[in-house]
Parts: sequence; C-alpha cells; structure tokens
Amino acid sequence: MIKLLDVVALTEDLPERGLRRGQVGTVVEILADGVFEVEFADSRGVTYAMLALHADQLIVLHYEPAQV
Repeated sequence: MIKLLDVVALTEDLPERGLRRGQVGTVVEILADGVFEVEFADSRGVTYAMLALHADQLIVLHYEPAQV
C-alpha cells in the first residue's frame, strides 16, 4: 500500500516526461484511490518533475529490514 511521503521508484519509462524506469520520487499527494502525485527531485533537492501516477507505475522503496 502506497502512503503519503513514501519514497517510490518508477516501474516504466515515461520518455514524454523525461523519466526512466528506476527514477526515485516522493509521494506528495493522494489524488484518488490508486493515484498519487509524485515529486521527482535531484540530489540538491531541485524538483525536475511532478506528475500523477497510478500505483502500478510505482514501487515503494524500503530502507529498513522487513519485520518478520
């Protein structure tokens, strides 16, 4: 389940937006069930893309080990 402020990565290329599979962004808004506004920023924190994406276009990234 994708939540607000989750760090996500694209699962597909979006050449019309200049984005490639694997690029990392942050969920900044939940627009509808399964639709999220995602902000993509560079290493300096400068936003280079912001767009609505469906859950099947994203994978949530995890920085901590899974709790068993």
